[in-house]
Amino acid sequence: MPSADDSIPASPGLPAPQRSLALAVHEVETHAADAGWDGPPRLFALVSTARALAEDPSLAQRLPADVVEAATTDPHHLLSVEQEGFAVDGDLEEALGRVAWPSSVDGTALVVERVVLPPSAEEGVPDDPDAALDYLASHPDRQDVRLAVGVLRDGPAWCAVRSRAHDAAADVASGPDLVPGLVTALYATLE
Repeated sequence: MPSADDSIPASPGLPAPQRSLALAVHEVETHAADAGWDGPPRLFALVSTARALAEDPSLAQRLPADVVEAATTDPHHLLSVEQEGFAVDGDLEEALGRVAWPSSVDGTALVVERVVLPPSAEEGVPDDPDAALDYLASHPDRQDVRLAVGVLRDGPAWCAVRSRAHDAAADVASGPDLVPGLVTALYATLE
């Protein structure tokens, strides 16, 4: 489970719930980055840390001290809980379509790696899925990226994108709508 870190880049001008979501998204992205590249998709439940501590006070002994402290100073602080059983066999959108969160979950976050090409290279992608994978894997302009996307049940979204070519925390791009397709897919899991 990632710990809180106020040095994570997120705009201080954001509304408090979205800032907390941005911090949680950067935390799960950093958690995945610590494991290295070529990892599987990782799914997280996001819950109010203050509410979780109120419902189970013994949780304070199992969480890092900085997380407990953050929950006392920020009522919007989010606790990320990785879903160990999440597996994607084939299509990510189909796998997300089988996810449904209980009302006790305030939001969700997903970390997944993808290959992206410049628009000019997309014209040559073959229709055959196996040939398309070969084309993507061998294309000289391909970029490997790690996408971390989070949404809250009440509306805010946040995305963080790290490129393998620029694999440093300072080079992680972020914003509310960088990966709109995944934002939409994650909202659907909360309905």
